This record gives sequence, structure tokens and C-alpha cells, in this order.
Amino acid sequence: MADREFALVLHDIAPATWPDYRSFVEQIDGMGHIPMTWLVVPDFHHRSNTFEDAGMLRLLNQRMARGDELALHGFYHCDDAPPPRTPRDYFMRRLYTYEGEFYPIDHGEACQRLERGAELFRRQGWPLDGFVAPAWLLGDGARRALAHQGFVYTSDPNYLYRLPDYTPIKAPSLVWSARSRWRRGMSWLVNERARRRHRHEPLIRLGLHPVDMRHEISRRYWIDTVRRLLDEGYQPTTKISWLHRQSSASQGNIAAS
Repeated sequence: MADREFALVLHDIAPATWPDYRSFVEQIDGMGHIPMTWLVVPDFHHRSNTFEDAGMLRLLNQRMARGDELALHGFYHCDDAPPPRTPRDYFMRRLYTYEGEFYPIDHGEACQRLERGAELFRRQGWPLDGFVAPAWLLGDGARRALAHQGFVYTSDPNYLYRLPDYTPIKAPSLVWSARSRWRRGMSWLVNERARRRHRHEPLIRLGLHPVDMRHEISRRYWIDTVRRLLDEGYQPTTKISWLHRQSSASQGNIAAS
């Protein structure tokens, strides 16, 4: 097992966002075999249906054949629940994010969306191990629902969680906030400090978003960071591949003890 690995994770994958990512992915492919984890949204904002787009399905099948991982990333990736009623909910759903789809919905609705998403993957013959909630937000009902849907893992910015028990495994992420000039400037500083702080961790995740690709500073940062990590001896992986190897190593240690 490699001492240090990185997982390149593309969030918000849908027909509407693929044009943002296309040239970036081509550039990464040009660096050699670098597997990626694609977080697939079935119907992005109710207006971009991944599973009804033949070209998008061909692309994702090709990526999976290359060794990339496909994971479920919400269903609509937008918060279309009734308006928030408490100050905390207002903060989480209007100031922190407008896209926390799985934060306000109840257990029954969460089960339904998870089951629908999993069924779409099954129809394509795609393995499905991971679920990542939009904005990494799970409400209580969604958290309970996810524990009983057969997924292997979920995640937030700092941890991977083995399901169904939500066993935490430290796996810090670098993530940009690229929607304004001052946020982009701060993101460079924050991520560089985080990269150095976490340089001894066995896994570091690079959490990319379509908006990152629309600004030269953030897009260039991700390209340079991938190159830097490769030069420093990090090995690229997908989240599920890394988790499988961790499980195998743990079982081997138990057997040897």
C-alpha cells in the first residue's frame, strides 16, 4: 500500500456541468493514469438529467472503464423543501448553502431519493458504493435513511464514514470557495496551509466543483496541486479503492496477530 495517496473528486457531475470540466479532465488525463471519483447528480437542479443524456452516459461508462469511480451525489442537488423556520435552519439553508438537498428532507423523502438514485445506477450496471450529500449536509432523517440503503461510505470535508455505523476515517479535503474574488484569494491561502498541515496523512482529497473551472486561479491551483502531489510521491486513487485497501490491510493485520 502506498504511504500517501490522493483522491481527485469531481463534484456536481451532470450534463450542464460537463462543459466546465471537459478541458480540465483532458489535461489531467494527459499527465498519465490518474483515477478520479465522479459525484453524479441524477437531475441537477431539476433541469439537467444525467440518465436521459446519451452522451453523458457514454462518457461515464468510458470513465468507469478507465478505472474511475462513480458515486451518487444527491438527486437534484438543490434545496426545494419548504422555507426554513428557525434561525439555525435559515443560516444552514440560505447563508451557508442553497444546495443542501438532504439537510431539510425527512426520513421517508430521503429514502425515496436514495432508492431512486440507486435504481438509476443499477439500470446502467454501475457499481454504487458511495453517497455524498450536496454541500456534505445530512439532516437527521437523511442520516438515518442512508444507514440502511446498502452504501459503503459517505463523507464530509474532513472524514470518510464507513456505513452503516458512520465509522469515521480521517481523510481531509482541499476545497475552494471560488464564487467571489476575495473568496478565491482566501481559498488559495487556506488550501496551501491545509496541504502542508496534512502532508503526513495517508489520504488527502481534492474536492473540485464546476465553478472552480471558470476562474484561472482556482483551475490552475488544482492542476498545479495534482502535479505537486505526484512529484512528492503521492499515488492517485479513488475513494472506494482506498477504502477497500484499508479494509484488506486491517484484516491482514488481524490475521497476523
